[in-house]
Amino acid sequence: MTSPESSPVRPAPFLRLLLSALIAAVLFTLVTGLAYPLLTTAAAGLLFPSQAQGSLISRNGKVIGSAVLGQNFTASQYLHGRPSMTNKTDGSGPQPYNAENSGASNWGPTNAKLSEAVRARVAAVRSENALSAAASVPVDLVTASSSGLDPDVTLASALLQVNRVAQARRLTPAQVEAVIRVHLTPRQFGVLGEPRVNVLAVNLALDARQ
Repeated sequence: MTSPESSPVRPAPFLRLLLSALIAAVLFTLVTGLAYPLLTTAAAGLLFPSQAQGSLISRNGKVIGSAVLGQNFTASQYLHGRPSMTNKTDGSGPQPYNAENSGASNWGPTNAKLSEAVRARVAAVRSENALSAAASVPVDLVTASSSGLDPDVTLASALLQVNRVAQARRLTPAQVEAVIRVHLTPRQFGVLGEPRVNVLAVNLALDARQ
């Protein structure tokens, strides 16, 4: 008697599912973890080379900052940016504009600490800019952003500081305002946000005048 033909051996359902999952994992890893990042990096380098490198600003061959990251200017001859609530990388204390540890205070609008901080900042802005006790202060000059790294201030915040900067640099207010307006960025698409100026760009331009 001849033995009946044996049926082909097929993997068990569990093994088939496991094999399919492994193949899918490998494919998705190659596509999303290798091909896509390489493609987007190459496209960014070709189409937006400056932005792809971090919008770095150099002077005399040395990188001194980025157009998209704020810096902690406190001297009277400089335009000041928004408050920053970032901490040291090890969390041991405050370090404004620390790009390695961006973040906000997470104080809510009903938190007494936020109210106290804003009142103190308003008083400080009025004092350093020789404003009256009743002078209004733009909100972005006394509130921190969610990242703590904003590079820009509104035009109103920049113009509020004109007299202080002009006096410290022995320039006329008109000269300082002219520099600010050269670096004015309008609302995005004409409707989004507020007219703003890049603090670092203005300060570098002011330094270049002297």
